[in-house]
Amino acid sequence: MSRFWSDFVHSLEPYVPGEQPRGHNLVKLNTNENPYGPSPKVLEAIRMATTERLRLYPVPDGGPLKQAIADYHKVPAESVFVGNGSDEVLAHVFNAFFKHEKPVLFPDITYSFYPVYCQLYEIDSILVPLNADFAIDITDYEQDNGGIILPNPNAPTGCLLSLDDIRRLVETNRDTVVVIDEAYIDFGGETAIPLTQRFPNLLVTQTLSKSRSLAGMRIGFAVGHPELIEALIRIKDSFNSYPLDSLAIAAGVAAYQDESYFKQCQQQVITEREWLTLSLTELGFEVLPSAANFVFVRHRQHDAAILAMGLREKGVIVRHFNKPRIDQFLRISIGNHAENQLLMSQLDLLV
Repeated sequence: MSRFWSDFVHSLEPYVPGEQPRGHNLVKLNTNENPYGPSPKVLEAIRMATTERLRLYPVPDGGPLKQAIADYHKVPAESVFVGNGSDEVLAHVFNAFFKHEKPVLFPDITYSFYPVYCQLYEIDSILVPLNADFAIDITDYEQDNGGIILPNPNAPTGCLLSLDDIRRLVETNRDTVVVIDEAYIDFGGETAIPLTQRFPNLLVTQTLSKSRSLAGMRIGFAVGHPELIEALIRIKDSFNSYPLDSLAIAAGVAAYQDESYFKQCQQQVITEREWLTLSLTELGFEVLPSAANFVFVRHRQHDAAILAMGLREKGVIVRHFNKPRIDQFLRISIGNHAENQLLMSQLDLLV
C-alpha cells in the first residue's frame, strides 16, 4: 500500500518510543515512568469527571488547567499553553518558531524526537556536540542560528545546566527563540519558568508524565511571552482545537492541588536515584551526574548491549541506544526500592 503514500513519507525516520512490553512480572526501567502512582486526589478528580457530560467537548484551551499551572508558577494565564503531552507541544514549537532559513541548534546527544521534527517540518539543523563529559557547553551555542532547543536536564544523559547558564544562553541569543525542555526538571533542577517573564524569546516546556505520574493522561504545557503562546495557539487551532480531554484537564488540575503528595514522590525518586548511583558505582559502573529520574551508565569491562540482553533474560528491561558515542551506555529509569534492588542483584551476576 506504500504506493499511495505522499513522497516525503518514504523518507521519514519516525521516532522510536521506549518499549512497552506486554508480559507480566517484568521490572520495567526503560521509559522513565514514575514508579509511584498519581495522587489519590487525581484519581478522585477523574472519577468525579466521569459523568454524562463526557458527551460534550472539553474546554478548547484547557482553561482550568492553564489557570492551575499559571497559579502554581506565578505567571499570567495568557503565558501558558497546554497540549496533548509535551511531545505535541514540542511539535507545535518546531512548526511555529524554527522554520527559518537559519538552522535550529540542539545537542548531538539529546531527545531523539528533535531530529524527527526537523525532518517532518523540513527544518535545517546543526547538532552541537556535547563536551568530553557528555555535558552541554552553552558557549558552543554562540553561533548564528534560527533557534535553540535544549532539554534540561538533558536526555538521555541526565546532566543539568544551572539557571544562570540558561539566563546567559538566552541573553546571548535574543534574536531567536530559545526553548528549554524541562521534562525532568523536578528531580533536581531549578525551572527557568520565572525567566520567561524577563525574556520574550524564552519558552519553557514541561510535562505531567514524569514527576506528576500522569504519563497515561498525556498532558504537556509551555510557558512564555503571550506572543509566543499566541503563535502556538494559531498552530494548535489549525491542527486540533481540542487537544486535552475533560478527564485530562481534571487530572492535571488535581495534580497541582496536591503539593504534599508531589513533594513526597519527588523526594522518594531522588533518594532512590542516590542509592542506585552509589550501588552502581560500587559495582564498577561509571554513572553520569543525573538530575533526572534515570541514570546513564557504562561499565568499562562489559558491553552495554550484552548487559541489556542479560537483564532482559532476567525480566529487567532497561534502555540501550545503539548510537555513536553512547553505544556503551545504558539508561536506567529509577524504580521503587524493590525494583532497584532486583536490578542490582541481576547486574551483580552479570558483571
